[in-house]
Amino acid sequence: MNLFQAVNDALSTALAADERVLLFGEDVAFGGVFRCSMNLAVQFGSERVFNTPLSEQGIVGFAIGAAAEGMRPVAEIQFADYVFPAFDQIVNEAAKYRYRAGATGINCGGLVVRMPTGAVGHGALYHSQSPEALFTHVPGLRVVIPRSPVQAKGLLLAAIECNDPVLFMEPKILYRSTVEQVPTTSYTLPLSKAEILHPGSDVTLISYGHPLYTCSLALEAAERDFGVSVELIDLRTIYPWDRKTIIDSVRKTGRAVIVHESMLNAGVGAEIAASIQEGAFERLEAPIGRVAGWATHMGLVYERFIVPDVARVYDALKRTVEY
Repeated sequence: MNLFQAVNDALSTALAADERVLLFGEDVAFGGVFRCSMNLAVQFGSERVFNTPLSEQGIVGFAIGAAAEGMRPVAEIQFADYVFPAFDQIVNEAAKYRYRAGATGINCGGLVVRMPTGAVGHGALYHSQSPEALFTHVPGLRVVIPRSPVQAKGLLLAAIECNDPVLFMEPKILYRSTVEQVPTTSYTLPLSKAEILHPGSDVTLISYGHPLYTCSLALEAAERDFGVSVELIDLRTIYPWDRKTIIDSVRKTGRAVIVHESMLNAGVGAEIAASIQEGAFERLEAPIGRVAGWATHMGLVYERFIVPDVARVYDALKRTVEY
């Protein structure tokens, strides 16, 4: 399966297993822009898989209400760039629901908000944004970004089962470009647990989503060219993120480079760097490196110059190891 097929399979699995699961959003009944919900309306009916008006605030508001009444709604925002009208509903309602309810047991757990995210090469200003860092400042939410089809299915099923509201952000450039053997049975992968993809001893390379493929290529070149051993870690959940795995790795290697596609300023990497500085300062052999998107809007002809490439990650590894 490729990634969009894995998402479709996860949604089909969840809908079949639990009648409380609902799926809705703009054009969802027709399969969605990226075909992630293809054939699900036919299979499960229009009362459980349906289109909504073009209102992100309405989509998320309805999802919060459905979750509060015990349903397991999966709401789709057509592009992450469109999520901002729903920002108030996500931050002021979904994230605070359990806190406001106190000991009553009322919550909106089971709410998942899916959205395609990131650059795709030709999306320009309104179809290329990576807004994940805006939500990692908000207690009460989980933010998940998968790197591959196997990860997408397992993490999405875990998100639907989770009793916290989850933002599930799917790198749209990977929908058709990543292919794996994905189990057809139901399975989950742990939320808020990072995965070490390539063990190493000299420098820790931390990323998530699409840039992991860039990191893998830079890692191969670095290990070949200057004999460094690089430990590559996929965060998978970027909030709340797995501090222990990251700190333990950096305490072992003494060096860290963080890579993400979203902007450098106030990005996910800044929080990780601050946590490393607090938890592994006495073991650091070099300044913590960050490679990220430049702090500018995603102009159409400049898109490939804004997101991190292999050369930038390779140079950051070289600077860190040679410091």
